[in-house]
Amino acid sequence: MTAEIRVLIADDQPLLRHSLAILVDGDPALTTVAQAATGTEAVRLARQFSPDVILMDLRMPGGDGIEATREITADPRLAASRVLVLSMYELDEYVYGALRAGASGFLLKDAHPGELLDAVRRTHAGESFFAPAILTRLVDHYVRRPAANPNPDLRILTDRETEVLLLIARGLSNQEIVAALAISIKTVKTHIGNLLAKLHARDRAQLVIAAYENGLVGPRHL
Repeated sequence: MTAEIRVLIADDQPLLRHSLAILVDGDPALTTVAQAATGTEAVRLARQFSPDVILMDLRMPGGDGIEATREITADPRLAASRVLVLSMYELDEYVYGALRAGASGFLLKDAHPGELLDAVRRTHAGESFFAPAILTRLVDHYVRRPAANPNPDLRILTDRETEVLLLIARGLSNQEIVAALAISIKTVKTHIGNLLAKLHARDRAQLVIAAYENGLVGPRHL
Protein backbone atom coordinates (compact mmCIF):
# COMPACT_ATOMS: atom_id res chain seq x y z
CA MET A 1 0.00 0.00 0.00
CA THR A 2 1.37 3.39 -1.01
CA ALA A 3 2.05 5.76 1.90
CA GLU A 4 -0.06 8.89 2.12
CA ILE A 5 1.46 12.20 1.08
CA ARG A 6 1.80 14.22 4.28
CA VAL A 7 0.80 17.87 3.93
CA LEU A 8 1.41 20.91 6.12
CA ILE A 9 -0.93 23.86 5.50
CA ALA A 10 0.36 27.36 6.29
CA ASP A 11 -2.08 30.26 5.98
CA ASP A 12 -3.14 33.03 8.34
CA GLN A 13 -6.86 32.66 7.53
CA PRO A 14 -8.50 30.00 9.76
CA LEU A 15 -11.39 29.40 7.36
CA LEU A 16 -9.07 28.81 4.41
CA ARG A 17 -6.82 26.51 6.46
CA HIS A 18 -9.84 24.47 7.48
CA SER A 19 -11.19 24.33 3.92
CA LEU A 20 -7.82 23.24 2.54
CA ALA A 21 -7.52 20.55 5.21
CA ILE A 22 -10.95 19.18 4.27
CA LEU A 23 -9.93 19.14 0.60
CA VAL A 24 -6.58 17.46 1.29
CA ASP A 25 -8.02 14.88 3.69
CA GLY A 26 -10.78 14.08 1.21
CA ASP A 27 -8.16 12.60 -1.13
CA PRO A 28 -7.23 9.07 -0.06
CA ALA A 29 -3.62 9.65 -1.16
CA LEU A 30 -3.14 12.76 1.01
CA THR A 31 -3.33 13.65 4.69
CA THR A 32 -2.95 16.89 6.66
CA VAL A 33 -0.38 16.54 9.42
CA ALA A 34 -0.41 20.11 10.77
CA GLN A 35 -1.66 23.66 10.22
CA ALA A 36 0.26 26.91 10.76
CA ALA A 37 -1.01 30.48 11.01
CA THR A 38 2.35 32.27 10.73
CA GLY A 39 5.62 31.85 8.88
CA THR A 40 7.48 31.16 12.11
CA GLU A 41 4.97 28.50 13.08
CA ALA A 42 5.25 26.93 9.61
CA VAL A 43 9.01 26.50 10.07
CA ARG A 44 8.57 25.04 13.57
CA LEU A 45 5.89 22.58 12.48
CA ALA A 46 7.84 21.61 9.37
CA ARG A 47 10.78 20.65 11.59
CA GLN A 48 8.46 18.78 13.95
CA PHE A 49 6.49 16.78 11.35
CA SER A 50 8.81 16.68 8.29
CA PRO A 51 5.88 16.91 5.82
CA ASP A 52 6.23 15.82 2.20
CA VAL A 53 4.55 18.96 0.84
CA ILE A 54 3.97 22.35 2.46
CA LEU A 55 1.15 24.50 1.12
CA MET A 56 2.59 27.94 1.87
CA ASP A 57 0.79 31.27 1.87
CA LEU A 58 3.14 34.20 1.22
CA ARG A 59 1.67 37.04 3.26
CA MET A 60 1.43 35.98 6.89
CA PRO A 61 2.26 37.66 10.19
CA GLY A 62 5.15 36.46 12.28
CA GLY A 63 7.53 35.91 9.38
CA ASP A 64 6.20 35.83 5.83
CA GLY A 65 5.94 32.80 3.58
CA ILE A 66 9.01 33.68 1.54
CA GLU A 67 11.27 33.79 4.59
CA ALA A 68 9.66 30.61 5.94
CA THR A 69 10.27 28.90 2.60
CA ARG A 70 13.90 30.01 2.67
CA GLU A 71 14.43 28.58 6.16
CA ILE A 72 12.72 25.30 5.32
CA THR A 73 14.59 24.67 2.06
CA ALA A 74 17.91 25.57 3.69
CA ASP A 75 17.41 23.05 6.52
CA PRO A 76 19.15 19.74 5.64
CA ARG A 77 16.72 17.92 7.94
CA LEU A 78 13.91 18.95 5.58
CA ALA A 79 15.66 18.04 2.34
CA ALA A 80 12.74 15.79 1.35
CA SER A 81 10.09 18.46 2.01
CA ARG A 82 8.78 20.49 -0.92
CA VAL A 83 7.10 23.90 -0.73
CA LEU A 84 4.13 24.66 -2.97
CA VAL A 85 3.20 28.33 -2.74
CA LEU A 86 -0.53 29.02 -2.68
CA SER A 87 -1.22 32.74 -3.04
CA MET A 88 -3.91 35.15 -4.17
CA TYR A 89 -1.16 37.32 -5.65
CA GLU A 90 0.63 36.82 -8.97
CA LEU A 91 2.80 39.92 -8.62
CA ASP A 92 6.34 39.53 -9.92
CA GLU A 93 8.02 40.24 -6.59
CA TYR A 94 6.20 37.34 -4.94
CA VAL A 95 6.80 34.89 -7.78
CA TYR A 96 10.54 35.53 -8.00
CA GLY A 97 10.96 35.82 -4.24
CA ALA A 98 9.26 32.48 -3.64
CA LEU A 99 11.23 30.68 -6.34
CA ARG A 100 14.52 32.17 -5.21
CA ALA A 101 13.69 31.04 -1.69
CA GLY A 102 13.40 27.47 -2.95
CA ALA A 103 9.68 26.93 -3.62
CA SER A 104 8.95 24.02 -5.94
CA GLY A 105 5.83 25.55 -7.46
CA PHE A 106 3.37 28.43 -7.42
CA LEU A 107 -0.42 28.09 -7.53
CA LEU A 108 -3.05 30.81 -7.28
CA LYS A 109 -5.83 30.54 -4.70
CA ASP A 110 -8.50 30.70 -7.38
CA ALA A 111 -7.30 27.32 -8.73
CA HIS A 112 -9.81 24.50 -9.15
CA PRO A 113 -9.70 22.00 -6.23
CA GLY A 114 -8.66 19.22 -8.60
CA GLU A 115 -5.78 21.35 -9.87
CA LEU A 116 -4.57 21.94 -6.32
CA LEU A 117 -4.62 18.23 -5.47
CA ASP A 118 -2.80 17.44 -8.71
CA ALA A 119 -0.22 20.11 -7.88
CA VAL A 120 0.39 18.54 -4.46
CA ARG A 121 0.89 15.09 -6.00
CA ARG A 122 3.19 16.42 -8.73
CA THR A 123 5.22 18.45 -6.26
CA HIS A 124 5.67 15.40 -4.06
CA ALA A 125 6.77 13.41 -7.12
CA GLY A 126 9.57 15.93 -7.71
CA GLU A 127 7.86 17.85 -10.49
CA SER A 128 7.48 21.62 -10.44
CA PHE A 129 4.01 23.07 -10.87
CA PHE A 130 3.21 26.61 -11.97
CA ALA A 131 -0.13 28.21 -12.71
CA PRO A 132 -0.27 29.23 -16.41
CA ALA A 133 -0.39 32.91 -15.47
CA ILE A 134 2.81 32.47 -13.47
CA LEU A 135 4.65 30.81 -16.36
CA THR A 136 3.63 33.70 -18.59
CA ARG A 137 5.00 36.22 -16.10
CA LEU A 138 8.28 34.31 -15.79
CA VAL A 139 8.75 34.34 -19.55
CA ASP A 140 7.91 38.04 -19.79
CA HIS A 141 10.31 38.91 -16.97
CA TYR A 142 13.30 37.06 -18.39
CA VAL A 143 12.67 38.18 -21.98
CA ARG A 144 12.44 41.84 -20.96
CA ARG A 145 15.17 41.73 -18.31
CA PRO A 146 17.55 38.85 -18.99
CA ALA A 147 20.09 38.03 -16.32
CA ALA A 148 23.37 39.90 -16.76
CA ASN A 149 25.48 36.80 -16.14
CA PRO A 150 23.43 33.70 -16.95
CA ASN A 151 24.68 30.72 -15.00
CA PRO A 152 25.17 27.83 -15.45
CA ASP A 153 26.09 27.47 -19.12
CA LEU A 154 23.52 25.34 -20.93
CA ARG A 155 26.12 24.36 -23.55
CA ILE A 156 27.18 21.55 -21.23
CA LEU A 157 23.87 19.81 -21.95
CA THR A 158 23.23 17.27 -24.68
CA ASP A 159 20.62 18.06 -27.33
CA ARG A 160 18.14 15.67 -25.70
CA GLU A 161 18.74 17.15 -22.23
CA THR A 162 18.08 20.59 -23.67
CA GLU A 163 14.80 19.34 -25.17
CA VAL A 164 13.75 17.93 -21.81
CA LEU A 165 14.70 21.17 -20.03
CA LEU A 166 12.61 23.17 -22.48
CA LEU A 167 9.56 20.99 -21.84
CA ILE A 168 10.06 21.22 -18.08
CA ALA A 169 10.19 25.01 -18.39
CA ARG A 170 6.91 24.92 -20.32
CA GLY A 171 5.31 23.14 -17.36
CA LEU A 172 4.97 19.64 -18.80
CA SER A 173 4.73 16.67 -16.44
CA ASN A 174 6.91 13.58 -16.78
CA GLN A 175 4.14 11.71 -18.58
CA GLU A 176 3.60 14.62 -20.97
CA ILE A 177 7.34 14.65 -21.75
CA VAL A 178 7.14 10.92 -22.45
CA ALA A 179 4.38 11.57 -24.99
CA ALA A 180 6.09 14.62 -26.53
CA LEU A 181 9.46 12.92 -27.10
CA ALA A 182 8.27 9.31 -27.52
CA ILE A 183 10.69 8.02 -24.87
CA SER A 184 10.18 5.92 -21.74
CA ILE A 185 9.46 7.31 -18.30
CA LYS A 186 12.74 5.79 -17.11
CA THR A 187 14.62 7.74 -19.79
CA VAL A 188 12.83 10.95 -18.84
CA LYS A 189 13.81 10.49 -15.19
CA THR A 190 17.41 9.78 -16.21
CA HIS A 191 17.57 13.00 -18.24
CA ILE A 192 16.08 14.98 -15.34
CA GLY A 193 18.62 13.50 -12.96
CA ASN A 194 21.40 14.53 -15.34
CA LEU A 195 19.96 18.05 -15.60
CA LEU A 196 19.79 18.42 -11.81
CA ALA A 197 23.41 17.29 -11.49
CA LYS A 198 24.84 19.35 -14.36
CA LEU A 199 22.97 22.54 -13.46
CA HIS A 200 23.46 22.10 -9.70
CA ALA A 201 19.72 22.43 -9.18
CA ARG A 202 17.84 21.36 -6.05
CA ASP A 203 14.66 20.51 -7.92
CA ARG A 204 12.68 21.12 -11.11
CA ALA A 205 11.72 24.65 -10.09
CA GLN A 206 15.41 25.61 -10.22
CA LEU A 207 15.65 23.97 -13.65
CA VAL A 208 12.82 26.26 -14.77
CA ILE A 209 14.71 29.30 -13.49
CA ALA A 210 17.89 28.18 -15.30
CA ALA A 211 15.95 27.80 -18.57
CA TYR A 212 14.49 31.30 -18.31
CA GLU A 213 17.71 32.98 -17.21
CA ASN A 214 19.62 31.50 -20.11
CA GLY A 215 17.06 32.49 -22.71
CA LEU A 216 16.02 28.92 -23.55
CA VAL A 217 12.37 29.83 -23.09
CA GLY A 218 10.70 32.75 -24.83
CA PRO A 219 7.21 33.74 -26.03
CA ARG A 220 7.56 31.53 -29.11
CA HIS A 221 7.70 28.47 -26.89
CA LEU A 222 4.35 29.07 -25.14
